Amino acid sequence: MTIYDGPSRRGVLAAGAGGLLAAGLPTGTAAQAAPTGRPNILWLVSEDNNPYIGAYGDKLARTPAIDALAREGVRYENSFSSAPVCAPTRFSIITGMHAESCGPGEHMRAGGNIPNFLRGFPEYLREAGYYCTNNSKTDYNAPIDLARTWDASSGSAHWRNRPTDAPFFAVFNFMTTHESAIFNAPAGTTDPAAVRLPAYLPDLPELRADRARYYDLMEKMDAQVAARLTELETAGLAEDTIVFYYSDNGGVLPRSKRYCYDSGLRTGLIVRYPKKWAHLAPARAGSVVTAPVSSIDLPPTVLTLAGLPVPRHLHGTTLTSRRRPEYAFGMRNRMDERYDMVRTVRDERYRYIRNYAPHRIVGQHQAYAWQQRGYQVWEQAHLDGALTEVQERFWRAKPAEELYDLHADPDEVRNLAAEPRHRARLRRLAKALDEHIERVNDNGFIPEGSPLEGYDASRAPGAYPLRKVRAVADLAISRKRGNLRRFTELLDDGNEAIRYWAATGLLVLAAEARPARRALDERLRAETSPQVRVVLAEALANAGDPDTAVASLTETLATHPDPRVRLQAVNALTYLGDAAEPALPAVRTAAESPDEYLSRSSRYLAHLLSGTYTPTLNLYTGPGTA
Repeated sequence: MTIYDGPSRRGVLAAGAGGLLAAGLPTGTAAQAAPTGRPNILWLVSEDNNPYIGAYGDKLARTPAIDALAREGVRYENSFSSAPVCAPTRFSIITGMHAESCGPGEHMRAGGNIPNFLRGFPEYLREAGYYCTNNSKTDYNAPIDLARTWDASSGSAHWRNRPTDAPFFAVFNFMTTHESAIFNAPAGTTDPAAVRLPAYLPDLPELRADRARYYDLMEKMDAQVAARLTELETAGLAEDTIVFYYSDNGGVLPRSKRYCYDSGLRTGLIVRYPKKWAHLAPARAGSVVTAPVSSIDLPPTVLTLAGLPVPRHLHGTTLTSRRRPEYAFGMRNRMDERYDMVRTVRDERYRYIRNYAPHRIVGQHQAYAWQQRGYQVWEQAHLDGALTEVQERFWRAKPAEELYDLHADPDEVRNLAAEPRHRARLRRLAKALDEHIERVNDNGFIPEGSPLEGYDASRAPGAYPLRKVRAVADLAISRKRGNLRRFTELLDDGNEAIRYWAATGLLVLAAEARPARRALDERLRAETSPQVRVVLAEALANAGDPDTAVASLTETLATHPDPRVRLQAVNALTYLGDAAEPALPAVRTAAESPDEYLSRSSRYLAHLLSGTYTPTLNLYTGPGTA
């Protein structure tokens, strides 16, 4: 008998049919001789959803096809995406590496600077004779060569077009449940009164209606899953094919997608192994794995199932392993037009979050997301002063650290970070996160657009002393006035990233940084990095010299050639309130920029400064979906 132990060295499997806990389960056919040939592998991928799925205990869900997969396969109770939005997560899925290891890939829609050795993992399958198809979303946030990665990648790509007797790896992406689907979705069959709203959301009709519509979309997506499974059955390939169902990230109601809570990162994940290939499974059919797993684990899993070696640069662990890592990691940096930086780690029960932009509110306006009525009515209730303390937190600046017990608090509204009885647990999770940041050489501490970004550039000797940079960043988010002198000294450091975080430390201190006003002004005049100049200027405004600060930010917004540097400038101006009014002409000019993020953020700021902003304004422009 194979014993499958989780990271806590206790049983982590539960028999799906009987609901019985077990310390270890047999793999079913492990003692039988392995079959000849290689399995087909099918990925069925939905968009933007937490597991609103019957097999996960959701009583409102109508998902019979996915529920059947769970009965016939292995269900992962605690499955997470590597980022709470598609593009950085899809970077990790196609490359097997965390997006933050190849800056600026950690940002939403930014091409990661990848090393020459990095390939889309299906290339390895193709070299081994697999026919690989993708139908059809890519959004990989990296210059992955699609022609080398896929035999076919389009809306018509299908395993049925493979050469005779070739094994296949086929991906089908269902856009049915994408966030955009509820922007104007009609009422369906789910009763809005029956849905449960999480504690952080106000109980408003629009939010209930959106969640009800989402259950209808999940039902529709489930039927699409059923249709793809029927294709396998009809072709006589079900016994030859290992089937994965998963979602690319969480979502989709407010404070889910894009946010580093379970609501943004938790996904469904089910893998069905037919009897022929059951010896490859980590547990028998109907089992539930409660140890945390991540989308970063998908590439090594497929390579292992195909009988191929897993390249050493891949960051994940194959799901076929009987022993799982103890943690799943997630992150957030720029989301569309708004800058933020969050790092998080999840074990089987607790989530630890570290906010590297605690001076920013949780709910920064994003034009794409604000097409959803839920965000509009939530913000209006905030402006009307109609929210409870818990619901109001979304509109406030963040704590440096958060810790949540997902068993007792699934909505993640009771922050345990400051409670003495959880201190040891917080330190354990914080240490695990620190080690992960170092291990992947996290580029997220480098300002976007810096020449330090990228796998190779950030690893050049002496270029990016991450441990030292992270130490300054950790001081910066602590909000301790006693660090003011240290930050002031580090403004003259020779490394751009260190100066960036020293300036951020003074920015986070806000008005308490007034004693550093002269140092900020002098450094602003001498600074050569435009990204550091943006932070220095905003910090200087808070320290008592808004005129000099706004003049500097306006010049950057009006003249800098890099739209991402200009975007950083308009973000800084947004948080200076009425003091930013002299920048209004430059802001209006930037609102006409062909860069979608720069134009959206500038349009928003122009409305704020003109007093014409309302949450229902549609400020979205751009060709694609987030």
